[in-house]
Amino acid sequence: MKWKNPLIVILGATGSGKTKLSLELAQRFNSEIISADSMQLYKGLNIITAKATSEEQRLVPHHLIDILHPSEHYTVLDFRNTVFNIISDLHSRDKVPIIVGGTNYYIESLLWKILVEEPGSPRINVPGISSLNEHELPTEELHKRLQLLDPNMARRLHPNNKRKILRSLEVLQQKGKRHSDILKEQQSSEGGSSTGGGLRYPNALILWLQCNQNILDDRLDKRVDSMIENGLLKELEDFHCLYNEERIKSEQQPDYTRGVFQSIGFKEFHQYLLLKSDERVSELGKKLFNESVLNLKIATRRYARKQFRWITNRFLARADRQVPPLYGLSTDDLTKWNENVSKRAIEIVEHYINDEPCKHEPIPKKSSRSFPNSEDDTFYCENCNRVFIGSHQWTIHLNSGKHKKILSKKHKELKLQG
Repeated sequence: MKWKNPLIVILGATGSGKTKLSLELAQRFNSEIISADSMQLYKGLNIITAKATSEEQRLVPHHLIDILHPSEHYTVLDFRNTVFNIISDLHSRDKVPIIVGGTNYYIESLLWKILVEEPGSPRINVPGISSLNEHELPTEELHKRLQLLDPNMARRLHPNNKRKILRSLEVLQQKGKRHSDILKEQQSSEGGSSTGGGLRYPNALILWLQCNQNILDDRLDKRVDSMIENGLLKELEDFHCLYNEERIKSEQQPDYTRGVFQSIGFKEFHQYLLLKSDERVSELGKKLFNESVLNLKIATRRYARKQFRWITNRFLARADRQVPPLYGLSTDDLTKWNENVSKRAIEIVEHYINDEPCKHEPIPKKSSRSFPNSEDDTFYCENCNRVFIGSHQWTIHLNSGKHKKILSKKHKELKLQG
């Protein structure tokens, strides 16, 4: 048998069955599973981040689950470089790596050559900034510096996105080249596109677990209810006591934008977790609890839609981008899981391992139009004092009733002044 060493990526909305399929494939092909979920890296919040259970992890070796303390910082570059080594090791042992998706940018960093390597020793000095640090300058000032030093990159970034602005300034300072020029080199390289560099693994294939949105919404609501029955509230309370309570007592605001604190579910229960034990059984407590559950269900459904849009936009609607074959697997009817998901997925993987033509057709791209770089540009409306990313959102704004109303009002004011 000829072993082709494919790389399997399992994508799908939250609650679509990615863990179940990954376990089936890993056991069938003696593989190992790599989690690509930025929240599952952290210890704690096992229920809300939907980690594979201890029993499931004993069945198949898992990587990148529970490796970080909640206070630790971990970048997409850290993830990518770690996974490179894991994939290389698995391929050297004739094993098929199975990537189980959760965090979009993590998946993209593996499949495509899109990231700038971690900067090394400083080569040039950024005027006015001796060492870049998020506490040194306000975001507005940092964006002005970037406009002067790398206007093309500044145009692509939202003026309030401090993290990305700092990253671009760091690249310039420590690489000696503008971030936009490095990205341009990636785009013009072999296999490159307007989105970045070419494919990293030519033998990668993607299995997409698809589900009708109405069916999925119902499943996600029931999933939240099941999480609560299985101890979600206790998990959140314990985590709150360990990592949030002292911060709040010292009048520091909880930061739900970093690490595991970003997890859907933790911030939705914030107001409820602030209550004392006796307050939680009061009418107010019950009201806040029900609101938290509802907000969690809404956030979960919203996240599922976001994942669907990402897969559609980044894999199916970019005509100028190299994309691994993407195979759809229907999960609408769970009673037909073996027929529609397991059996089909196993056949697809076997064709790749045996280096045979696959009898199943991948999903065709949805659009033939290309996506120019201007889609990443930022646009500022002076009349409304708002910033928009991408020409699509900019066009929608210009045609909106609110913008036209403000514009009309300003025109009338100018006439009166004249």
